[in-house]
Amino acid sequence: VQLQASGGGVVPPGGSLRLSCVASGRISSIANMAWYRRAPGGSREWIATITSTGITRYDNFHQGRFAITSDFTNKMVFLQINNLTPEDTAVYYCNADIRTRAFTPATAYWGQGTQVTVSS
Repeated sequence: VQLQASGGGVVPPGGSLRLSCVASGRISSIANMAWYRRAPGGSREWIATITSTGITRYDNFHQGRFAITSDFTNKMVFLQINNLTPEDTAVYYCNADIRTRAFTPATAYWGQGTQVTVSS
């Protein structure tokens, strides 16, 4: 199983980005997909999660400027980030709880991350 994140880049303050992540490999089903980030010198922080039924949860700090959406049919999750600030500079990681076989517990998988740099 692999998760491939994309969509990062250098963006000026006030700009927007849409990050994408696609899961591939031996996948029976995906329970949840989520986004995290790690700022330079910081620890990994959770941003948002979306379930296969479309329920979304956000960290209180990130709710508002961040929007998580998904296409579970195509095993994809997206993160829209608006009004970017330099404090949003980080590596953004996607995460998914994936069952590789039916009726087995889901395992957490991580993508390699995509760099977002907010700078003028």
